[in-house]
Amino acid sequence: MSEQQIVIVGAGQAAIQAAQSLRKRGFDGSIVMLGDEAYPPYQRPPLSKAFLKGQLDEGRLAFKGEAFYEGQTIDLRVSSRVERIDPEAREVVVEGGAAIRYDTLILSTGSTPVRIPIPGADLDGVHVLRGIDDAKALKARLESAGHLVVVGGGYIGLEAASAARQMGRQVTLVECLPRLLSRVTSPEVSDFYLSLHRGHGVDVRLEDSVDVIEGETAVTGVVLSSGERLDADAVLIGVGVRPNQQLADAAGIACDDGILVDGNGATSSAGIYAAGDCTRRDINGASVRLESVHNALDQADRIAAHIVSGEDLPFDPPWFWSDQYEVKLQTAGLFNDYDDCLLRGDVDKNKFSALYFRDGSLIAVDSVSDPATFMAAKQILKQGMTISRSDLDDASVTLKELFMKAREKAQ
Repeated sequence: MSEQQIVIVGAGQAAIQAAQSLRKRGFDGSIVMLGDEAYPPYQRPPLSKAFLKGQLDEGRLAFKGEAFYEGQTIDLRVSSRVERIDPEAREVVVEGGAAIRYDTLILSTGSTPVRIPIPGADLDGVHVLRGIDDAKALKARLESAGHLVVVGGGYIGLEAASAARQMGRQVTLVECLPRLLSRVTSPEVSDFYLSLHRGHGVDVRLEDSVDVIEGETAVTGVVLSSGERLDADAVLIGVGVRPNQQLADAAGIACDDGILVDGNGATSSAGIYAAGDCTRRDINGASVRLESVHNALDQADRIAAHIVSGEDLPFDPPWFWSDQYEVKLQTAGLFNDYDDCLLRGDVDKNKFSALYFRDGSLIAVDSVSDPATFMAAKQILKQGMTISRSDLDDASVTLKELFMKAREKAQ
């Protein structure tokens, strides 16, 4: 493979994992990584948490130092925005017109925050949170802001609200739906996080929205759909992201709210793969687009294995996490279409798990500061074990115990 050249478009989690996995699996050809930001690949999860609170400086966000790219012979090119892909010529064209040939192309273009089209959304002090520059701008704003209004009750909004409260800022969170985290968890877990945030002083407004952001050049307040006006020194819009599929779309690669890929990350175009937030794939019969570190790592490693040896890696169920205040949420599996939820632990002590079942079998777990249950669930789902709802009728039986028994039986 020494004459082969792989081009990776993007320089995030999936991109660096793909490059590392390719080298680890024996690929000795050229690897060119093209990132449109001015930074080498860096961690995004801390941006809404430790970095925002000043607990992690910018220098520690980078995955690897310059020596790594030199030692692994990875040609990293920052500030290199790709303008188009030519699948026929097997080239990508970067801003400025230079064409770079590829034998295999990996798209890890990520996603972009949704910006709500309301009056005042372009005022100074109105932020989104996706990259380092976004986090720097919000962090600087929060150093002097007294009141932050967060629009959106998903992970980003809740994590930023938590960080701002821990910095001593007044926070109002506005969510248009009837509950928090409605896209990713059950009502039971949503209720817990509503109580958690309100208990830490966040003014949570459900079934309401921001209609207008006020100010001449900088934000001074917001007007809600209910008609109420709130003073505000900063606004964070956290209402979701859109996959960056424009390059793929223009090149004739199949997309549908994400670049469509198979289990090995292959797209509809020969020699082109995709990984990370920009993709959509089938998992257990459901078409999903996952925005998580694990998904980026898993897809990138699958792609590398398929390119180097044609290997199909075994299924690794998705997992996620979120840190808010002193609480860590860890999720294993996908709760979609569950028909039964069992709570185990002590909700009042912020240590419990929500176990999700479909047709009587365990399909996913949300663990709140309950790492033992989370780890057991990960292994159960990864190894394809069947845990029935009836197995947990005895409240003294833990998921970890059931996993250990199932493993012993399998041996």
